[in-house]
Amino acid sequence: MATAKHTQVILDLLDTNYGTAYKCYLNHETPEQLLIATMLSAQCTDARVNIVTADLFRKYQTVEDFATADLKELEQDIHSTGFYHNKAKNIIACCKELVECYDSQVPRELEQLTALAGVGRKTANVIRGNIFQEPSIVVDTHVKRIAKRLGLTKEEDPVKVEFSLMKVLPKDHWILFNIHIIKLGREICMARNPQCEKCFLAGECPTYAKSVKKDAKKR
Repeated sequence: MATAKHTQVILDLLDTNYGTAYKCYLNHETPEQLLIATMLSAQCTDARVNIVTADLFRKYQTVEDFATADLKELEQDIHSTGFYHNKAKNIIACCKELVECYDSQVPRELEQLTALAGVGRKTANVIRGNIFQEPSIVVDTHVKRIAKRLGLTKEEDPVKVEFSLMKVLPKDHWILFNIHIIKLGREICMARNPQCEKCFLAGECPTYAKSVKKDAKKR
C-alpha cells in the first residue's frame, strides 16, 4: 500500500500541473443529462458521447421524453456510442423509474442511484460528485490503470479499486483525482506507449522505476 507521504506528493504534483478546478468532461446542463451521458460513456469516449448528446438532448428534452421514447428510434439516435441495444433499453427503463419513483428528479443517495436500470457505482459516483458535490471516487479505465501504475492500489476489480483508493486518498481529492487522472491518461499515461519521459510523476512512479532498471540491465 502507498505511504501517506508518497500519495501526498503525487496529489501535490497533480494540483500544481493541472490546477484544482472541478471539470466534467461530459457536456450537460441538467442532472438527468449527465446521468444519460454517463450511461452512454460506457465503452465509449467522452468526445463521441458529446457529439451524440448535442443532438440527443435537443430531441429529448425531459426525463419524460426519454421514458416514452421509442426503443428502436433511440437505438438509432445513440448507435455510434456502441452497445446501443442495452444502452437504449436501460435509458428508457431508468427514466421510467425516475418518473414513477422520484418525481422525474435524479436521486442523491448511492443506493437509490445504483438501483436504477443501467446505473452502476461508476455512474452513480459521477452524479454524486458532479451534481451533489458528494466526495466520490470514479473508477474509469484511466483511474484503474494509472492508480495501479502509481502504486496506489494493487486491485483489478473496479469496486475494489474504489475502496482501496478511499483508504489512501484524502476526501477533498476524491473528485479531483478522477479529473486529474483522466487528463493525465489522455495526454501522457496512455494504456499503450505511455510518455513516461514527459511525465511529471515519473519520479514517484514505481512502474517507471522498474522499467528504468529493466532497461539498465539490458545494457
